[in-house]
Amino acid sequence: MVSKAEAADVLARAPLFGTLDDTARKAVAEEMREGTYEQGQAIFARGDQGTDMHVVVRGRVKLSVLTSEGRELSFAHVEPPSIFGEIAIFDGRPRSADATAVTKVLTLMLSKAAFTRLLAAQPSVAEAAIRFLSGRLRSADEQLEAIALHPIEARLARFFLAAARQKDPNGNVAKVTLPLPISQTELALLIGASRPKVNAALALLEAEGAIERRGQLMVCDIQTLTGLGGLD
Repeated sequence: MVSKAEAADVLARAPLFGTLDDTARKAVAEEMREGTYEQGQAIFARGDQGTDMHVVVRGRVKLSVLTSEGRELSFAHVEPPSIFGEIAIFDGRPRSADATAVTKVLTLMLSKAAFTRLLAAQPSVAEAAIRFLSGRLRSADEQLEAIALHPIEARLARFFLAAARQKDPNGNVAKVTLPLPISQTELALLIGASRPKVNAALALLEAEGAIERRGQLMVCDIQTLTGLGGLD
């Protein structure tokens, strides 16, 4: 069960809903329902009809696709207060990726019908949705630019910055600790590089103090990563 206080806290920090005032956020919360998933359970699959977007309240969710060779490529792991499954809600098309519970997961779900009602009744929700989608497009553009124009260490720095932005969308902290439960091979595929070059770039970032590896956790120094990513 999600308490009203916990739901309010998660929505206040979520990228799409965090800029809304209390009245609009309360209207969103009243339209939401809970979803619970056990470790390893599929939340939805690529090609499914998209009926809900999710806000992660507890746990971690893996977003992935199958390559043409039948390998699974994990391209994101999302934790509270991240949003996933929103694309199908916005465009009405099938799911673009698989979503799987890495741990036991609790989400707040907003249906497409409820989202449509909110857009009509709460203009600020529509404005927030536009800002949210614009942010997603900017991130995608930055990723394409990084692959085309920047060295591997800059691409890697931007990858970690994008992940840190999801966890701390308002940029409140100087260092963000991120899970990195994907292999270096998968990471290499995500940034358009080979595994040996990614390994070398990770070592360079660590030597510069931009990251600190602690097992499957990565402590990211935002200022240093920003400089190495060419974004300052």
